[in-house]
Amino acid sequence: MTNDRRVDAISDRFVDDYTALDPLAATYFGVAGQDDRLTDLSPDGFAAREELTRRALGEATATTPVDEREAVARDAFLERLGLDVDRMDAGLVRADFSVLTSGLHEIRQIFDLMPTEGEEAWVNIDGRLAAIPATLQDYRVTLAEEASKGNVAAARQYAEVATQVSNWTGQTGEGGDFFAGLIARSGTDGALRAQLDQHAAGAARAFADFGLFLEDEMEPRGRAKEAVGREHYALASRYFLGATVDLEQTYAWGWDELKRLADDMDATADRILPGSKVAEAVAHLDADPARRIHGREAFRDWMQQLADRTIEEMAGVHFDIPDPVRRIECCLAPTNDGGIYYTGPSEDFERPGRMWWSVPDGIDDFAPWREVTTVFHEGVPGHHLQVAQTAYRSDVLNRWQRLMCWVSGHGEGWALYAERLMDDLGYLADPADRLGMLDGQSFRAARVIVDIGMHLELEIPRDNPFGFHPGETWTPALGREFMGEHCQMDPAFIDFEVKRYLGWPGQAPSYKVGERIWLEARDAAKARQGSSFDLKAFHRAALDLGSLGLDPLTAALARI
Repeated sequence: MTNDRRVDAISDRFVDDYTALDPLAATYFGVAGQDDRLTDLSPDGFAAREELTRRALGEATATTPVDEREAVARDAFLERLGLDVDRMDAGLVRADFSVLTSGLHEIRQIFDLMPTEGEEAWVNIDGRLAAIPATLQDYRVTLAEEASKGNVAAARQYAEVATQVSNWTGQTGEGGDFFAGLIARSGTDGALRAQLDQHAAGAARAFADFGLFLEDEMEPRGRAKEAVGREHYALASRYFLGATVDLEQTYAWGWDELKRLADDMDATADRILPGSKVAEAVAHLDADPARRIHGREAFRDWMQQLADRTIEEMAGVHFDIPDPVRRIECCLAPTNDGGIYYTGPSEDFERPGRMWWSVPDGIDDFAPWREVTTVFHEGVPGHHLQVAQTAYRSDVLNRWQRLMCWVSGHGEGWALYAERLMDDLGYLADPADRLGMLDGQSFRAARVIVDIGMHLELEIPRDNPFGFHPGETWTPALGREFMGEHCQMDPAFIDFEVKRYLGWPGQAPSYKVGERIWLEARDAAKARQGSSFDLKAFHRAALDLGSLGLDPLTAALARI
């Protein structure tokens, strides 16, 4: 970056300064140099990161971009850091705690991303294991201090995370002690192995003790009501979307979208088994042994083969895919909490982008027809193409844009858009695979309704197209019932999903709302360009913007 590019310089310096204060984030973003340290989760540690964010926001606000590219970068930087500050001021950052997001989850999951080849890698792992007891003690202080101010999660979230901790530490569940299992795979011996064993045992004890702290001290202080209310939800929605939306209008649109998808699913079910409804078609597919895979490792291998084949077929035809981005790893997560997620590559691409599946206890049989669309969502042309290509494009994006900027509405909206695109391109010609895609779309539309409805405690429309509890007020129990009626997932996955919505308000609708924005932007570009519109060129230009809030994305795409 040249010296006159002040926005880029401020953004790049923020990456250096922030990753020095947050070593866990450094590893997650793929920035080297902090690999043996944990993030300071004490009140002072949070305060240092908050002060840095406020200072960088002020500097960027006072800076004028030199061209259109830097203007987009500045818009993204101000929008993200501005919302970070709003969440800090609302008391949401330090107290953030759910079945999917907390300091505990960040510490546990960081070991999934760390290198494990060679002595240096295990020395770094040992350093982090050794730091866990003190770090978790600091985290207790932060959570207790926030609770004294009234900044708490719902009691159920603390209880559920305590159960997760019990599974991670081998007290319950099928997974065993995560930390002991990690060291068992190290292949080390001698003094280093002795240290690793000692520190892994200490880490497991510290996590187990933290689980008791959650049960004994935090759960009794947690909110009895799981709904967060309008003020909290509106801010959370802005954060995950990068846009302000009319919540009631979005709730109503969710019902319309779900009905559209239900009708499409009925028609697709008839193609699978003439005269059948969705449940009958699903039963027919599940009874076919040719459409099932037994064993988690075999299913992972199937995902890897499909991901690799899709990249090979997409590259140079529908998308420009740089060589480093053509590598993805499909992995089974070492815990059984439930959930599917993607982690991006390291800055040097030594660590590839990875698709993770955390399979709940008791699930060993899989139906590929349900998950073809999941591979497209997490891999190419979904998250992997979007995130890894962004990381690669140092010629048009500053370092903060490449590594740190993430907006759920943009990212998850793109991944859902990618699923529908694959249908348009003929990759879901098998009606079973298409039914899997529609089921995933239906699942995302249903949670627009449920997430907004539960947290705002809205009335269920008296004339809703499904006759579901008309006129009643949304509750978590009704949310679980509704989700069960509108997706074909295993009940264990649905249970986890509803807990996730209740602890992570505003995130679940970002998928469908984001997809809606991407589709509208593409249609607008088609209308402007007419016969000269080129879909591949549109995708390239859009992805070259990096991650943006949906409001700045809409403005930027309107100029393409």
